[in-house]
Amino acid sequence: MIASASPLIPITSVLPQPLPSVLALTKIEISLGGGRYQNCLKEIRSRACDVEDTEKGIKIEKKDWQKLHLHIASFNNFPTAAGLASSAAGFACLVFSLAKLMNLKENQSQLSAIARQGSGSACRSLFGGFVKWILGKEGNGSDSLAVQLVDEEHWNDLVIIIAVVSSRQKETSSTTGMRESVETSLLLQHRAKEVVPKRIVQMEEAIQNHDFSSFAQLTCADSNQFHAVCLDTSPPIFYMNDTSHRIISYVERWNRSVGSPQVAYTFDAGPNAVLIARNRKIATELLQRLLFFFPPNSETDLNSYVLGDKSILHDAGIDGMKDIEALPLPPEINSISAQKYSGDVNYFICTRPGGGPVLLSDDSKALLNPKSGLPKEA
Repeated sequence: MIASASPLIPITSVLPQPLPSVLALTKIEISLGGGRYQNCLKEIRSRACDVEDTEKGIKIEKKDWQKLHLHIASFNNFPTAAGLASSAAGFACLVFSLAKLMNLKENQSQLSAIARQGSGSACRSLFGGFVKWILGKEGNGSDSLAVQLVDEEHWNDLVIIIAVVSSRQKETSSTTGMRESVETSLLLQHRAKEVVPKRIVQMEEAIQNHDFSSFAQLTCADSNQFHAVCLDTSPPIFYMNDTSHRIISYVERWNRSVGSPQVAYTFDAGPNAVLIARNRKIATELLQRLLFFFPPNSETDLNSYVLGDKSILHDAGIDGMKDIEALPLPPEINSISAQKYSGDVNYFICTRPGGGPVLLSDDSKALLNPKSGLPKEA
């Protein structure tokens, strides 16, 4: 069983086995004994149904799922634990795969409440497009789930460029950081009570109306306030670095010089920038600016420095290092502050808002050997 979400792809394969359960995560075998995994597995198993595939000679009754172990393999093609929601994508993919394997009847929103027990943000990754995480009112959190506001085609002008500043695992995990912020940050209490409810309404309106100016202002302000909460935490949490701050500064200068937002930025629990351009033309100009300030090292292959939709490189008139070296100084920048920071960004990913998890029909992409139940490379 395989599930993935494009274009940043986690792939998860699941097979029922009589042998002890095991999880291979991005080629590293880890224990399934952790509370987050067990919570998800328990919820999925309690909802499992009969499965029968006469063509493959498979028949599993509902009661059998309690006895069967699972072999799970999961792989991300983007950095893990570096502030790019790898845990959210991975747990969403895992829950989706298990739900398909065990023939669950729950819809995506109901599955999102299960995925949330593995990683809070995972509930939003069960859908594509723009997704809202509903707080809920029940004390047990059963009605805290995600709903899709609009699908990925609703605002298909948007283009996303991710600046991977660091692929290293962050020092403070998202779970630990949030727990410490809840315990010590007065700003978080104000944010939760006074700021977030109003911003959610404003953001929904901006998305429905394709209002990029409001969308960008809200996105940037919310990202900045999240990191202000991190600094207000005791001890303070530092997710961003100097390169992150430079990217913010360059985007702010550009937006101010034009008089309206061209690009929105947002940073999760890490230094990596997610930059959202209002259309493809702006995305092309954004990539030119990013490559001007953060060119690759001379020995770096351009094809491994700009990943994803490489056609934006072509639109930007960039085929090699000579084209990057010839990029002009952005008009909003004076020559005094035009320092370049070669090597400060690991690579860029060009993409767009994508869909939710899907089943892959190509068995060759499965991560597990169907006969042995072990990872194919094992």
